[in-house]
Amino acid sequence: MARIAIDMDNVMADLTQHLLDVYEQQYGVSIDPAALDNVPEGSAFPEGVAYKILQTPGFFRGIPVMKDSQEVIKALSEQHEIFVVSAAMEFPHSLTEKLAWLNEHFPFISWRNIVFCGAKTIVEADYMIDDHDKNLSTFKGKPLLFTAPHNLLLTDYRRVNNWKEVAEYFALDTAPVV
Repeated sequence: MARIAIDMDNVMADLTQHLLDVYEQQYGVSIDPAALDNVPEGSAFPEGVAYKILQTPGFFRGIPVMKDSQEVIKALSEQHEIFVVSAAMEFPHSLTEKLAWLNEHFPFISWRNIVFCGAKTIVEADYMIDDHDKNLSTFKGKPLLFTAPHNLLLTDYRRVNNWKEVAEYFALDTAPVV
């Protein structure tokens, strides 16, 4: 049984799409998702706007679930020890929202297996699935880079483009979560 640390934003939760949707709702301007490719997160938005949206109460509660994540994480949890690890301290209101989001969408993950921290350097696991180099570069286990617009040029890690590829990596049979 392996211990697997899984990031939330842009891995379990489609933060990028939600940010684009909320920006369009609030400002009436649509941003082409391709404008986010290979640029630091938030750089495709006017200065300070992405950060302001992330600070909005309710933002983290409304993020859509990443396609196939529920089924694959459920299957992983039946064979491995799963920890959800989120560096959420920069947005203190996100803590309760993320916990409520996890309880709704991933009820099979115990509160004991949820870690909110400032830096992921404290994480000890066999695998980490994350979209950020800053988290994977210091990780001592096997890093898996989950594809997100900001990391398309990174080549230093084993890349997984979606949750079906995660299932293939761990050789899982998945079934829909009921």
